[in-house]
This record gives sequence, C-alpha cells and structure tokens, in this order.
Amino acid sequence: QVQLVESGGGLVQAGGSLRLSCAASGMIFSINVMGWHRQAPGKKQRELVAFITSGGNTNYADSVKGRFTISRDNAKNTVYLEMNSLKPEDTGAYYCNADVKTTSRSQSVYWGQGTQVTVSS
Repeated sequence: QVQLVESGGGLVQAGGSLRLSCAASGMIFSINVMGWHRQAPGKKQRELVAFITSGGNTNYADSVKGRFTISRDNAKNTVYLEMNSLKPEDTGAYYCNADVKTTSRSQSVYWGQGTQVTVSS
C-alpha cells in the first residue's frame, strides 16, 4: 500500500504565505504525476490547484498562477506547494495526490488525508 501524508497547513492573514508538503511512502516502484487539489468550504467538489510530472513539467489553475509554485523531490517522493500572496478565497482543505506504480504493471492514484488552509481577511 501507499500512504500520502500532508503537512504545512494553518491560519494566515491575507497576503501571507504557506508551504505545504506531501510525502509518499510504502510500496512505490515509481511516481508519475503528483498534484494538489483543494475543496472550498461548502463545496462538494475538489478543484485542481497544480500538478507536476516526474520530469518537472507543471500546470496551474488560472486562479493561482503567479502566486503558487509546485515542486517535487523525486528522491524523497515528496511534493511541495509554495503559496504566496494568499487570498481569503484560497481557504479550503488541500489534498495531494500521486499517480503511483507499485509494480512495473500496477498503477493507481492515491490521495492524502488533507490539510486545512485558512486565509483571514
């Protein structure tokens, strides 16, 4: 099995910064895409915030471009999300996910348990 553990959430004032981390562990053969999603209060669906491939290619939601930076350390199976110039609308539960090969032939997407980010105005 594979576990993803997030950390780094918290309460911050608008304009502030936070850095989220997500470490994957367990039976990992390789990891392709790693990403961050968020679920705003009162909303049922999670929205994609950013993702990064094993080769370092990145993609961001329009709402966070220029403010958030996703990165990863392949040796540590860890993905990061640097969040700057935070806005109240960035508030939500942030979840990381990873597209993991547990063997050369077996691949699944795993999710972390989430970490709360609250931005006060």
